[in-house]
Amino acid sequence: MGRVSAARGFAGSSLALAILLGAARLPAQPGEPVVFTSEVRLVTLPVTVKDASGAPLGDLAREDFQIVEEGESRELAFFERRTDRLLSMALMLDTSLSTAIELRYERESARRFLAGLLGPGSHPGDSAAVFSFSADVEALQWFSRDLKALERALGRVRPDTGTSAYDAFVLASQELVSREGRRVIVAITDGGDTTSRWTFADALRAAHDAEVAIYPLVVVPIQADAGRNRGGEHALITLAAKTGGEAFVQHGAQDLDESFGQILRSLRTQYLLGFYPRIEGSASKELFRDVEVRVARDGAAVFSRSGYYFDPGEGTSGSRRAPTALRPMPGTKGPTEDSEASDKDRRQGRPKGSPDGRPRPGIVRP
Repeated sequence: MGRVSAARGFAGSSLALAILLGAARLPAQPGEPVVFTSEVRLVTLPVTVKDASGAPLGDLAREDFQIVEEGESRELAFFERRTDRLLSMALMLDTSLSTAIELRYERESARRFLAGLLGPGSHPGDSAAVFSFSADVEALQWFSRDLKALERALGRVRPDTGTSAYDAFVLASQELVSREGRRVIVAITDGGDTTSRWTFADALRAAHDAEVAIYPLVVVPIQADAGRNRGGEHALITLAAKTGGEAFVQHGAQDLDESFGQILRSLRTQYLLGFYPRIEGSASKELFRDVEVRVARDGAAVFSRSGYYFDPGEGTSGSRRAPTALRPMPGTKGPTEDSEASDKDRRQGRPKGSPDGRPRPGIVRP
């Protein structure tokens, strides 16, 4: 089997702004105005809004939304209700030995979910891919609308040792970054991560760079606290909240259909918002900008990514790009990153716990 990982660039939307200054333009005549152009990229935000009972709200208007960037309100430059933009979804199944007893239910429920996702009402360009992750991340079926091929891929899922959830999120984000439209990861897992060489912060950075929303379905094998990985569950819930997805935690896999159904309803009632960020007075180095979407509806819950990376070297950022040298979001620390050695490895671009600097893992392809 060969190992590869993709990191492809993607050009974002742009607007050319003309700025007239009273200085002379060389070699033009004195007094002639100078015209500069600056590329300002539209920051887009897929947004899901739910009412107090958890049902998606699809009747909101443009004036119901407010975007706040770093504490300052921004003008809504783009609005699309119930966006029908095509969707690329990576379905990822945890195949660690701790999930083996639930795999049959997970496969059956995933088949029904894929049929609903790509069936009537879907965009003709919608597609899904199937990955499994244990110690390695394996691509069982690349992005396709062929339900038979996707079902065959689910049939090849087999239990194995280890759980590399963060590796799976990073690698799937790198594959999704070059795809048009909305990008989503749906992962079925028991919440633990035992073998990843990338970290929680790396997974979050990769998802932000690719504008990927993460929807973890956490299947708790043992309901009692002694059998649960609370730290792993919290990490997945945090990834979902910061990327605009939603986490679902349940005991056993028999009732996964309801969680899949909620994800499907959310994806079909999403809004797409866009704004142009402020560029004057910006810092000289890349930084993370917090963004909050507010809705004028009592009791409404808003699901949207928590911000974007601003890069003054690119004019402005917020457009999709391939994660290259992954860096943690400022102030972010993953629940498993509590060792000085792990932090040192990450700063030096090494796999966690790998002092020889071996390359990080890629996707295993059949």
